[in-house]
Amino acid sequence: MSSSSYPKDKKNPKFGHLPLSTSGPEECALTGSALLRSPYHNKGSAFPSNERKDFKLYGLLPPNVQTLEAQVERAYRQYCSRTDALAKNTFMTSMKEQNEVLYYKLIQEHLKEMFGIIYTPTEGDAIQNFSKVFRRPEGCFLNIFDQDRIEDNLAQWGDPEDIDYIVVTDGEENHQLLNDDLYLGLRRPRVRGKEYDEFVDKFVQSVRKLYPGAYLHFEDFGLTNARRILDKYRPEVACFNDDVQGTGVITLAAIMAGLHVSGLKLTDMRLVVFGSGTAGIGIADQVRDAIAAESGKSKEDAAKQIWCVDKPGLLLKSQGEDLTIGQGPFARDDKEWQGKDHNDLFTVIKEVKPHVLIGTSTKPKAFTEEVVREMSKHVERPIIFPLSNPTRLHEADPKDINEWSEGKALIATGSPFPPVEYNGKKYEVGPELIISAAECNNSTAFPGIGLGAVLCRSRLLSDKMLVAAVKAIAAQSPALKDPDKGLVPDVIDVREISVHVAKAVIKQAIEEDLATEKEIPENDEDLEEWIREQMWEPRYRPYVRVDKEKASKHGKGELGVGSVRKEAKGPKPE
Repeated sequence: MSSSSYPKDKKNPKFGHLPLSTSGPEECALTGSALLRSPYHNKGSAFPSNERKDFKLYGLLPPNVQTLEAQVERAYRQYCSRTDALAKNTFMTSMKEQNEVLYYKLIQEHLKEMFGIIYTPTEGDAIQNFSKVFRRPEGCFLNIFDQDRIEDNLAQWGDPEDIDYIVVTDGEENHQLLNDDLYLGLRRPRVRGKEYDEFVDKFVQSVRKLYPGAYLHFEDFGLTNARRILDKYRPEVACFNDDVQGTGVITLAAIMAGLHVSGLKLTDMRLVVFGSGTAGIGIADQVRDAIAAESGKSKEDAAKQIWCVDKPGLLLKSQGEDLTIGQGPFARDDKEWQGKDHNDLFTVIKEVKPHVLIGTSTKPKAFTEEVVREMSKHVERPIIFPLSNPTRLHEADPKDINEWSEGKALIATGSPFPPVEYNGKKYEVGPELIISAAECNNSTAFPGIGLGAVLCRSRLLSDKMLVAAVKAIAAQSPALKDPDKGLVPDVIDVREISVHVAKAVIKQAIEEDLATEKEIPENDEDLEEWIREQMWEPRYRPYVRVDKEKASKHGKGELGVGSVRKEAKGPKPE
């Protein structure tokens, strides 16, 4: 939803009584400098005269009362004065630490331009430089050598009803950071095995005890941990791994849109995944589950429509212990390939004749002219997604894919690219699908999934709920109206997309008896209004002063806002 369509003031909303309602005034017990130091409450120069008086702000602010729009314009000029991407990222981080409403409003107004700064690829650089640009802590830092404090550390963040969504990462990065004199993590080799698993389990059990209604989002866990941790806790708690599931959801949505354009059914599709790590297998999982759901096949039979290729070549059952837990279900029977070459992508493409080719390998230029032309021989509209990030690691340039396929390919990329021109037409590619095998910026998928799970207080996040999210995203595909447009919606529409995704997720949760929230509206129109009323918006709400003794933790500025970060003995070894 564009900012211009946000209501300036919600008058008597139908669902204004809800605990997460975003309408009406907010209680605030902070005054003076303490109020200006609270990032969530601070309005800066936009505090109106009555609030300056009531909250003892006279003398602490310039006299001119400004609008949020004027603040955005000033902040944007400051942003533009920064000379490089990392400096812009650092500026935005600093702004978030001062005024959250202004931070999000600025992003909302300039999302297309700023997306690559606050997310991939620049955010990856910022994470690498975390110890160098660090100014103030944000989030909860848990130490593997201080596990007895986990519950107490988490409890500082609020009461059970205060925490809805927790993002957690184990801080796994590359070994060279240990040699940085400014490194803020534990300067030790990374913990593996039983001690690490106990650490994760204590964290999850503490979350379940303290915040039983919270949704748990795993982010950037390493290849050896992401899948097995997700598999362990999915039956116990509503949880989601963006690298595994988020990548699969947004890619499947793009595939489904591409199949619609090409006139092919999902149940008839052949898929080759090149790069069988966390992201690649996450995609394969999601596609397999969708095929099984639509066709009535078992997951084992559905997996037969998918061929996964990794560094040694095609995954085969004979590779045994060399296969990861996630790769195992997609390993092919060796008898199928007896006497056939299966060690490189081209020979697999030639034999399989896939309709869809996905790249999550981080192997630059792997989708060669030979590969693309061979695929195009057998498929009328080849669907080719080079998804690896950053740009220098993408499997092929969309311009080359378009040329080699003679304009037939349907393309989505892992990084923004300029529109491809062919025969006088421009074809949109990258900006409509932002996916990274390493960082998985699946920004049109995970917000709506999480929103739906939180609002209906789902006990678990089921496969069918994810499929519902896929279908909701695919239904918003610009390519459904114009085949020359992007296969999934543009990131600038993420708020509106998230409403549709959340609605689909909630309805599926209700159908599976997983939703625990009471009085969820039954008809679509009311359900959509119910969702929108609980979506936070970057706008200044009026404050009502309350005594500290009567104020909530939120009103006293005592709630933290940030992700939970777990540090497991420093970065991963190379």
